[in-house]
This record gives sequence, structure tokens and C-alpha cells, in this order.
Amino acid sequence: MDPSIKRHRTADVTLTLTSPDGTPLAGREVVVAQRDHRFLFGCIGFGLIPHINGETSGEEAEAAEREAERWLELFNFATLPFYWGGFEPVRGRPDTARVLAAARWFAERGCVVKGHPLAWHTVTADWLLELSTEDVARAQVARIVRETTDFAGVVDMWDVINEVVIMPIFDKYDNGVTRLCRAVGRIPMIRMVFDAAREANPRATLLLNDFDMSAAYECLIEGVLEAGIRIDALGLQSHMHQGYWGEEKTLATIDRFARYGLPIHFTETTLLSGHLMPPEIVDLNDYQIPEWPSTPDGEARQADEMTRHYTTLLSHPAVQAITYWGMSDKGSWLGAPGGFLRADGTPKPSYDALHNLVKGTWWLPPTTLTTDDQGRLSFTGFLGAYDLTTGTATTTFQVDTPGEIAMTLTG
Repeated sequence: MDPSIKRHRTADVTLTLTSPDGTPLAGREVVVAQRDHRFLFGCIGFGLIPHINGETSGEEAEAAEREAERWLELFNFATLPFYWGGFEPVRGRPDTARVLAAARWFAERGCVVKGHPLAWHTVTADWLLELSTEDVARAQVARIVRETTDFAGVVDMWDVINEVVIMPIFDKYDNGVTRLCRAVGRIPMIRMVFDAAREANPRATLLLNDFDMSAAYECLIEGVLEAGIRIDALGLQSHMHQGYWGEEKTLATIDRFARYGLPIHFTETTLLSGHLMPPEIVDLNDYQIPEWPSTPDGEARQADEMTRHYTTLLSHPAVQAITYWGMSDKGSWLGAPGGFLRADGTPKPSYDALHNLVKGTWWLPPTTLTTDDQGRLSFTGFLGAYDLTTGTATTTFQVDTPGEIAMTLTG
């Protein structure tokens, strides 16, 4: 095991098992089993929303059910879509019921759920163009309050605002959010949307998210923090359509952003199993081709890079979450072969590779142990939730801090 992963992600646990009156339970055979990771291994859940809402049937439903099973076997963290243009294409008619049903489905299965995004200039509502800048601001705040209130308790994590570095200078097409950001400025825009989300759901974890890993994002973060705006975590995107970053670049990038003392979330990650996008493409959205197949060589490369990338991220203590941007090649972003599943639903080697890490190398399976004469037992495990079973009784406990820890449980 990577020494940094062991140091930052595991604990040497000593449990003392006692009866209700405090007497140590000596010579007691128990089973300790991990039930979840504290680290958030995530993926988008966009493609499962129709299935969760009963909108699929026949072979399509069967395929979606298999995808859902594979999703839940690997991930504990779901990101759901709140793109304003898709969520509320007609003003006053948001898609709350469908997305809330999906959010509850994931939450009921033990997943943390995040909404993405509350404010973004792309895929935003066309009807904003009919409004004055002041009315766009009011609509944006009202939208944030509505979503964070309606989904509170189910979705308590949000990418509050997306890609602000480019937001006021975005020139691909006219939109209300760019108009607003251009008028008020980046930092006042961030303050407005974070204040609205914070007030509506004070318990929520609120992220600032961007694809721009240049000094421009660092300058923006510094300005936001100097302005006294509270950010709970920083989102870094790593869409590697033009090639794997490599360990050195990845660690250097994390170090640059970890210096602000905020948790790091890799919010959007992709690695391809087909040919790479040409390096001269500046905006990834500009590369549109009829077919982009997954290939055997590409799949082997993807599996290797997936193992290396996740190992690198887990080795850095600042990283708390990774969200992969697409379970399947079917309906994938830009049509790229970046999923863990081929378009026909069969798993690629990358799925097995990551599963072997998350539920193998980085996992404690059911392990039988016997307490000593003082009722103690010891094990080393990854941070997360565990079950301890004695006979027919099961107790759940948390291992939240790395290093040596001791706790007492009543058996």
C-alpha cells in the first residue's frame, strides 16, 4: 500500500468490548466488517434519473437496473444535475419532483448527494435574456433559495457557482448569467450566490468549482477569501480528454490549491478508453465527431491510468472527494468513451480496476476476531463506517481519524 495512503486514510483501531455494566467481554468471537468509506468516491447519477422515476421499460429498464447495481457497488457519492436551462426551461416550472425522487433514491441507499450547479453561464435558462440585469440577479437568488430549501436534508452539498474565471468574458453565446457577472464582477457575484445558499441551508457544504487550473483561479480564490466569503471546499475539474495528467502534475496541482487550507474535491474527472482529443483543441466542447469508439488498447490504458489517478488523489490528505463524470459511454459528455461501461452496458477493465481498489485494496472485508482477556481486539482499516457483529447483535461505529485510536463498545 502507498505509505501516504496508509498514513492519511487508515487507522490502527483498538476496540474494547464490554457488557452493559462495563465488564470486559473476554474471549468473545466477533466479526468486523467495513460498510462504507469516509472518503467520497463519486460519480454522476444523471443517467439513472429516468429509471428511478419509472420512465424506462423492457430491455431499457433491465439495462438501467444493471447499471444502477454496478453504480451502487462502487460509489457512495452522487452528483445530480441542476443546470438551470434543463431544470427550469419554462419559468416557474422546475423539475423538482423528478430530481428529488432521484436524490432520495441515492440517499436511501447510503449515498451523499450533491447538486450541480446552482449558478452557471452555460446551460442556463433562456428566459433570463428577457429580464433586466437586476431581475436576473433576483431570479438567480430566488432559484438558489428554492433549490437549497426544497432539497435540504437530502441534498446538503452544492457546487454553488461553476467556472467563474471565464464567466464574465464568456462569448460563445449571450446569456443572462454572463450579463449579470459582467455587470457586478466575479467576487460580488460569488458573494451573492454563496450568501443565498448559506442562508437558505446553513448545514450545507458549499463549493466553488472551476476547470481553470491556472493562476487565474488562484487569484480568484484569494480575492474571495480576502473578501470574507466562506467557502467550504474547492472544486477542481480534471477532464483528461487530451491525456492523463500524470502523478507529478496532479500532486503539484493539489498542492497549489491545498495551500488555502480548504478541502479539495475533484468534482469532474474523466479518462478516455479511445483516442485522445487533439492537443490543439482549447475548448473541449469544440471537438465534436460522429463516432468516438472505445478500443481494447484504450481500455487497457484507461484502467492503468484510473488506478494511478485514484491512488494519487487518495495519497494527498487535502483531497476529500472524487466525482467521475459518467458511468457509461452511452450518452456521455461530448460522446467521448470515458465511462466505466461500454455503450452496450458491459464493464470495461477500468471498472474492475477501480472496484479492486475501492472494495478490495482499500476495504476491510468481514473479518473474524477474538477479544483478549481484557475484552480488546485490534484491526487496521480505512476511515469509514464499520459493523461489529457478536452473535445476532450488530453495532455500527465510525473510524474518522487516521493513526492510532481506541474506543469502547457495548456488546
